[in-house]
Amino acid sequence: MRSLVVNTFMSLDGVMQAPGGPDEDPTGGFRYGGWAVNYFDDELMERMAGSAPYELLLGRGTYEIFAAHWPYDEGPIADHLNGTRKYVASTTLERVEWSNSTLIEGDVASYVEDIKAQDGPEIQVHGSPGLIQTLLEHDLVDQYRTWIFPVVLGSGKRLFGDGAIPAGLRLVDSQVSGSGVTINVYERAGAVEPGSFEFEQPTDAELERRRNLAGA
Repeated sequence: MRSLVVNTFMSLDGVMQAPGGPDEDPTGGFRYGGWAVNYFDDELMERMAGSAPYELLLGRGTYEIFAAHWPYDEGPIADHLNGTRKYVASTTLERVEWSNSTLIEGDVASYVEDIKAQDGPEIQVHGSPGLIQTLLEHDLVDQYRTWIFPVVLGSGKRLFGDGAIPAGLRLVDSQVSGSGVTINVYERAGAVEPGSFEFEQPTDAELERRRNLAGA
C-alpha cells in the first residue's frame, strides 16, 4: 500500500485558492490570486526540485493549469512533472493530452483506493481543492504536507471543508524557510481523543481530609 499525500500551499487562515497567479482561480470573486509567489526564493525552489519520485493525482482545474504551463518549461521540476504518471479526476473532460496522463473513469474514491494498492511511488495531490474534499470525505489521505505562508486572506477555498472526517495527526517534520514559509508534515495518528482542563469534583472523603488539614 502506497501513501497518498496532500501537498498544499495555504495561507495562515487555511486558504489554498490560486496561490500561483491572478487568473489561476478567480471563482467566488477571489481577488488575491498569486498570493504565494513573492515568498518563493531559491531555498523553496530547491526543496521542490529535490523531492523524491512521486505520481500526481489532480482535479480538473489544477490539471488544466499545469498542462498549460509545465510542458513548455524546463528544469528538474518540469522534467519530473512532465515525465511522471498523472491521474486526473474530472466529470467534464473527455480526454487528457498532457504526457503520461490518465483520465479517471467511474467512482473517484474507488479508483484512488485501487491505485494506492498498486506498487509504485507515493501519490501526491497538488492544488485540486475540490478533489481534496472528496478524498477527505472518504478518509483516503495518509499524510499532509502543508506549506503555510505568512499571509491572511480572509476568504477562499480552504484545505479542510465540512466533509473532513475528524482525525488525530502527528507532526513528523517542520521547517521554516528564509521567507517565513513553514513547511509541516503530518501523518495520521488515530482518532481524536478529547480531554478536559476541568478539575475533578472531590469526593466526600477528600473534602473531609481537607477540612481536617485546615483545622490542624
